[in-house]
Amino acid sequence: MMSPETEIISCNGVQGKPYPVALASHEDVVKDHILFFNTLQSFHNSLGSKFMVPVIGGKVLNLHVLYVEVTKRGGFDKVVTEKKWREISSVFDFSATATSASYALRKHYFTLLHPYELVYFFRRQGSILAQTACSSFQAIGTIDGKFDCGYLVSIQVGDETLNGVLYHPSCPLGNSMLTPQPCKAIIPYTPQLHKTGQRRRRRRDPGRPKPNRSGYNFFFAERHSHLKSLYPNREREFTKMIGQSWNHLSSEERMIYQSYGVQDKERYQREMKEYRERLKIEQAHY
Repeated sequence: MMSPETEIISCNGVQGKPYPVALASHEDVVKDHILFFNTLQSFHNSLGSKFMVPVIGGKVLNLHVLYVEVTKRGGFDKVVTEKKWREISSVFDFSATATSASYALRKHYFTLLHPYELVYFFRRQGSILAQTACSSFQAIGTIDGKFDCGYLVSIQVGDETLNGVLYHPSCPLGNSMLTPQPCKAIIPYTPQLHKTGQRRRRRRDPGRPKPNRSGYNFFFAERHSHLKSLYPNREREFTKMIGQSWNHLSSEERMIYQSYGVQDKERYQREMKEYRERLKIEQAHY
């Protein structure tokens, strides 16, 4: 286990927003596209979420057809696991300019239809976010890892150990699975522990550019945030689960993340060149 640093962590219980009640059966919304759109709009109004019909390749996306095609294949998770997005995209007859149609379908489905699917197809009830009944309290915790937006932490409450994530207040949160955010791949957190008589390591120059990340690093950070919300008690399995998800991506989907890695490498090389030139200027003044 990584060397932890003791911290005092405060917890404030927040009850999750409940799923809206289904206004019709799954069979009825599949048969009636007008009923589908009415219940979908009502669903988003209940959650207070934005609802706009997207456009792909210059064509308005038929969300009803998308919902029917995905649910008849077992739902979002099964379509992802079995890599059926390309098959579903063929139903829409997109133009040749829509080169990332399958990825766009997956993104829009997750944002607009996945919560709706949970209620109308899987009859999900209860709260969207896990409910916590804790009142404000203080507990001793440890930092297990860190990433750009915060820390992975563990706290001890009585005989129970709880795991979670602490985000910096300035970190934007949202649909991280589908829209990569500024917080990137998780990296180990290893505090510098200095023994008596041991030479201290030179501190890293804060002005030095951050190293570039690979396409897999971007995918890892994106999936980790999604899995954390779905399976808060299975964190030890995330690395294996994310690796399997990466292997199941189509070449088209994987290319998207790899392009992020290429762009970040170019960013790092550009910033390192500017950094070295700045060092030369500064050293010339001494």
